[in-house]
Amino acid sequence: MTARVPRATEFVDRTPGLPDVRGFVHRPETPTGDALVLTHGAGANAESPLLVALATAFADAGLVVLRCDLPFRQARRARPPSPRNAPVDREGLRLATAAARALVPGRVFLGGHSYGGRQATILAAAMPDVASALLLLAYPLHPPARPDELRTAHFPELRTEALFVHGTADPFGTVDEIGTAVALIAATTRVVTIDGVGHDLGRGRHRQGADVTATIVREFLSFIGITARATRPA
Repeated sequence: MTARVPRATEFVDRTPGLPDVRGFVHRPETPTGDALVLTHGAGANAESPLLVALATAFADAGLVVLRCDLPFRQARRARPPSPRNAPVDREGLRLATAAARALVPGRVFLGGHSYGGRQATILAAAMPDVASALLLLAYPLHPPARPDELRTAHFPELRTEALFVHGTADPFGTVDEIGTAVALIAATTRVVTIDGVGHDLGRGRHRQGADVTATIVREFLSFIGITARATRPA
């Protein structure tokens, strides 16, 4: 009987003078040759249920997955990020994509939940070649109940293909608002709507996680042109 590849192993990549890349790498049994970097929101870390479920499912589908802690989380285990340190978090994402690129011969995709996704879009707007496509999970379009404080000033500069996944009960933006914002992006985009879930995309108290995970994986694989494989439940 063939031994199974470990589900995830710890990963650390250090470059003197730069933020560490820290997290976990999932290696598929039958790789496609592509990789996905996944990172978390402002109140979470690389071990959030959403990231673990997605990393496992994407690895089952053949992608090498690096789920990593942003620099702010490496520095502070519980506190939220500071806006003045956001450039350091983006540098951490750039380094994570470089680390993932060293693991595979093919493409590297960049995904993030909430704050992680927002920083990924800002990075990609400034560096279009940082990733072949973006997976944006519950993009925080504006603070709850403050729809005038949009976080889309960089969207017209974004030239990287992007798949947005958004819950219909997300207080950080309605589905209609997301649609209007995404229209600012010149690159190919797609919005996937998840009925009845909020900002945690079904991985919180009222868990609908397995179905949501399967939907996200199926839609993103289709978006990047990979035929979906049968996967184990998340």
